[in-house]
Amino acid sequence: MFTKAAFNPCRSFPKRILCLPIKCLSSVPQSDVETQLRLLFEKPNSQYAEAVSLFQRAICSDRLPSGSVCNSLMEALVRSKNYEYAFSVYSKMTRVHIFPSFLSLSGLIEVFVQTQKPKFALGVIGLILKRGFVMNIYAFNLILKGFCRKGEVNKAIELFGEIKSNGVSPDNCSYNTIVNGLCKAKRFKEALDILPDMEAVGCCPNLVTYATLMDGLCKDGRVDEAVGLLEEMKAKGLDADVVVYGALISGFCSNGSFDKGKKLFDDMLEKGICPNVVTYNSLMHCLCKIGQWKEAIAMLDAMMERGIRPDVVTYTCLIEGLCKGGRATKAIDLLNWMVKKGEKLSVITYNVLIKGLCQKGLVGEAYEILNMMIEKGMMPDVVSYNTLLMGLGKFGKVDEALELFNLVLKEEKYVQLDVVTFNNLIQGLCKEDRLDEAVKIYHTMAERGISGNLVTFNILIGKYLTAGIIDKALEMWKHLLELGHVPNSVTYSSMIDGFCKIGMLNIAKGIFSKMRVSGNDPTLFDYNALMASLCKESSLEQAKRLFIEIRNANCEPDVVSFNTMINGTLKAGDLQSARELYNNMLQMGLPPDALTYSTLIHRFLRFGLLSDAKSVYQKMVASGHKPNACVYDSLLKGFSSQGETEEVFDLIHEMADKGVHLDQELTSTILICLCNISEDLDVAKLFPTFSQETSKGKSISCKDLLLKLQEYHPELRLHAA
Repeated sequence: MFTKAAFNPCRSFPKRILCLPIKCLSSVPQSDVETQLRLLFEKPNSQYAEAVSLFQRAICSDRLPSGSVCNSLMEALVRSKNYEYAFSVYSKMTRVHIFPSFLSLSGLIEVFVQTQKPKFALGVIGLILKRGFVMNIYAFNLILKGFCRKGEVNKAIELFGEIKSNGVSPDNCSYNTIVNGLCKAKRFKEALDILPDMEAVGCCPNLVTYATLMDGLCKDGRVDEAVGLLEEMKAKGLDADVVVYGALISGFCSNGSFDKGKKLFDDMLEKGICPNVVTYNSLMHCLCKIGQWKEAIAMLDAMMERGIRPDVVTYTCLIEGLCKGGRATKAIDLLNWMVKKGEKLSVITYNVLIKGLCQKGLVGEAYEILNMMIEKGMMPDVVSYNTLLMGLGKFGKVDEALELFNLVLKEEKYVQLDVVTFNNLIQGLCKEDRLDEAVKIYHTMAERGISGNLVTFNILIGKYLTAGIIDKALEMWKHLLELGHVPNSVTYSSMIDGFCKIGMLNIAKGIFSKMRVSGNDPTLFDYNALMASLCKESSLEQAKRLFIEIRNANCEPDVVSFNTMINGTLKAGDLQSARELYNNMLQMGLPPDALTYSTLIHRFLRFGLLSDAKSVYQKMVASGHKPNACVYDSLLKGFSSQGETEEVFDLIHEMADKGVHLDQELTSTILICLCNISEDLDVAKLFPTFSQETSKGKSISCKDLLLKLQEYHPELRLHAA
């Protein structure tokens, strides 16, 4: 494995490091060059760039420093983490046949590992063995870490298996590195299987081993298994430290089990283990997530009393918790307090607050926070702008969103806009029916080399169909496919709904069938859209089949589904089916809404079923739903047509008691009903008098109408309460 891996020095690092300015040193004695070199890289304030420059000039002037000095320079550069300089020195050394020492070659391994090139480090092992040096476990461990850090855990395991063949025994660090790599790859069974292997070779698992396993399990939500390891660890005489407790507390808190996390925290304190800021952050974040922000603030106070300084994560999770708990203004106060105290804030902190404010509709305040960021010298990132653009669009402030967007375009050298930025603006404009402007933004996006994603096309296809611009919608559909996007359920739903709304039912049905063939399960929204269109076109049997199919499609009908079918069956004159649907709805635990009751009342009255309509009305009122003007209008006409004088009077008085306001149509209905009751009243004379009250969109309360009628016609005995 070691001899096969090779590396090309000229390809491993940028050539710019190898080409520093050259000045002739032919007149300078070699001893002076070496002295100057040592002064540059050994003194406290080392000047590594100058040292490398001098080294290269010396090489080019045939004033070769000794191997000892070259190797010392190489080692100093590795220790100071100047990895590119270190590699350039090594490259020059090999070109002029200065043999690198064991420490230099070991340093070269570190260079490759730290620069994410562990496969080249394997080639260095081959060089070390070829030169007759003996490999130590430290170098192997470095390469193991390099592979695991890159997620190449299989290569690390392969190397781990070859270590012994080179006469080197793995140590705890070797095993722990493999355990960590396996945990990060979520290969926990293999990681746990390493424990008995360690014990078999006399390398007992230590605190780091268990802490690594517990942390990995907790991050994967397997907290109970991690607790089992804690007990196993204790049985072996190992005492848990703050890292172990911190991992378990974080695991419980991530699962929402604050009480269990707090119990472990209390156990920590009883054992004299001092929690750190990470421990407190886990608990406070959990409290904020479950809405107990006051308790989170109390924990912050307790933390500060212990002399533990909050960090930016602490404040960020508190700000998030306050926003989620409806205390956005408190979150702003906390941010201002942090700024006043001189706390170092991150972009994430500001972004969390901007998001929280936007979610509560406080987009003006969110905009102010963005400006504060800039004033404090912190450059907003694309997330900052995207969040604010989404908030502005969501709450109808599209002009402000456009203004911000144009501002960001000017500053694009600082912030790289992404597809989310454009989508937020397109969505906001479409929501305000500003399709032409949305399309312009789409073209601006395309001009900048951003082709748009599925969300982009879903928004525009849906809006084009809503606007009845079918050719453009189909053009977008074709372009979507050309770009290699695979339509999802949202794409199909947009098209089904759009074609249903413009009355192109056959196309909608075709897309519905294509959706199922493509592997996308239709949603309840899709079924409801199609059923509504089918009922509208009197295709009740097809609608019924879809309604039955819903339950076989891993979803249940909702109130909208039942309302659609109840209206469709009543429209077709099928009273029995309508009653069965209503009863099924109740059996499923679905409470009827105002539309359910309104539909039943209107349809029953059309069939002359006055008592049924009245019964439904009473249920509607009893369930807390407020009848609208259409319901009152239908009931009054129904009662009047059947000569139910008392019912008319009772309903009018009930409307007056409830403070119902009347539009022109309902006012007219009341007057006609009263004229039908009294032969002395003439609607032709009454209506002009009261129609002025409800003209031009104005309304009059039922109570005021009764008072005026009583004034003009006391014989009606219309006493308003």
